[in-house]
Amino acid sequence: MFTRYIALGDSVSIDLYPALDAGEIDVAVALERTAAAGSVAPIGAASLLYQNSEAHWPDFMGEDLATLSSGIELQNVATDGATIGEVFGEQLPLVEAGDDPVLVTLTIGGNDLLSAYANRPRRSLLERIEQDIEEAYEFLVETLRTQLPQGTYVLTTIYDPSDRSGKIPGVFEEAGPLPLDVLDRLNAHVRRLASGTPRAVLADVYAHFLGHGAAAEERDQWYWRRSLIEPNARGASEVRRVWMDALRAAGSLDD
Repeated sequence: MFTRYIALGDSVSIDLYPALDAGEIDVAVALERTAAAGSVAPIGAASLLYQNSEAHWPDFMGEDLATLSSGIELQNVATDGATIGEVFGEQLPLVEAGDDPVLVTLTIGGNDLLSAYANRPRRSLLERIEQDIEEAYEFLVETLRTQLPQGTYVLTTIYDPSDRSGKIPGVFEEAGPLPLDVLDRLNAHVRRLASGTPRAVLADVYAHFLGHGAAAEERDQWYWRRSLIEPNARGASEVRRVWMDALRAAGSLDD
């Protein structure tokens, strides 16, 4: 049984974009694109993992942490646009260290890569940046293991909204196709970490989301139509699905 659920990372874990997609958000939030401006429906991936919205997803009735791990508390400190450095500097200080059996989901690395792409560095520099991101990701996982030694850590691969085309409408279109091999190497590193780290679980969101991005009809997309790098309401539920399936496969939800 988990005592706490801690969501760390970027917008993949937050409520803002799924709620915007569903229209379940205050007007002020919709205008300012900040959750602090008003109420936001708790239908992001972390919120759904913690407590399902039966109105939206009746098929997941009873399939949430609040039901399966009675008394568990949620602490979602993930933030829009977060990088690995921001997880270290802004999110981890909010998390109390302890020896209790906590669950941690981690969605991070995508914004680090996008920041690198935005600067259009030379190929050799881009590869060094990607290696630095790998090292920072690994150090973050080791830090979690130090601060939360009895934790279960769900490491989430980074999705590809381009569906292997390297082209995301509205995102760096003038720079040409994005170098997907860099994304592939980082995801491969996440998979290796998950397989080689005690108490770590792999959630392969990248694999699950392929075919539901730029190559799909809008009704089949799992990304927010106004920004294809963000999950829509269905996408948030699918991230939750991958987390839940990964935890079940690892035996982490067994009594």
